[in-house]
Amino acid sequence: MTPILVFDIETVPDVAGLRRVHGVSRELSDAEVVDWFLQQRRAQSGRDFLPLQYQQVVAIACALRDGGGFKIASVGTAEDAEPELIRRFFDLIDKYTPQLVSWNGGGFDLPVLNYRALIHGVSAAKYWDWGDDDREFKYNNYLGRYHTRHLDLMDVLAMYQPRASAGLDVVARLCGFPGKLGMDGGAVHAAILAGKLDDVRRYCETDVLNTYLVYQRFRLLRGELAAGEYAKEVSLAREKILAIDAPHWAEFVAAWDANAVGQEPVA
Repeated sequence: MTPILVFDIETVPDVAGLRRVHGVSRELSDAEVVDWFLQQRRAQSGRDFLPLQYQQVVAIACALRDGGGFKIASVGTAEDAEPELIRRFFDLIDKYTPQLVSWNGGGFDLPVLNYRALIHGVSAAKYWDWGDDDREFKYNNYLGRYHTRHLDLMDVLAMYQPRASAGLDVVARLCGFPGKLGMDGGAVHAAILAGKLDDVRRYCETDVLNTYLVYQRFRLLRGELAAGEYAKEVSLAREKILAIDAPHWAEFVAAWDANAVGQEPVA
């Protein structure tokens, strides 16, 4: 089988980058730098979302389904700096040439990783193959929006119409899965400032599993899996996280059980 790699990232403002590009006074604290920049953004565009190139990656989580089974974990360690996290992620693509799956990965996660890999000089040869090394990649690569080596579930389900997009939390819950637990993306920066990187890494892992489960439902939708095959894939993921002695997975399973009543797919 083609390996499946579902991924998600978490980010915080790149304060050092903001200082470097905008020549901000050294007298301003990190928090003041971010506030100053966002005020400028609101004044110019009416939006205060931080541009992607200023999004510093603090966590990456992946779920890998291949012939060897199913694994889910954060990439690297809590001590790894951003370049090492990014390098390890792209190493997974080099190693497995997987089917990449994300939720809004085309609109956020991958562009952020592109910019940050460029900034840090991280190599990602297989990911950037447009067919120069592998002719199959000329017609189906990770960079093409309408190619399928990277499947952005949010984009595909919305038929590439931004106004039709839905959030992962809502879609996962509607499908009977747990949805987001503990925090959302807007709380990540505060958690990092409070020294709660481990909480952020765990949150990122649960987002990945929600995405993985929705992806299995999508495979059922398009006829790639029969009902029995779908049930086996979901059961395998559940079995693997139950075997991990970690509170966030116990919480995930409890929320899954509570939300799954009446949401079983039609056979």
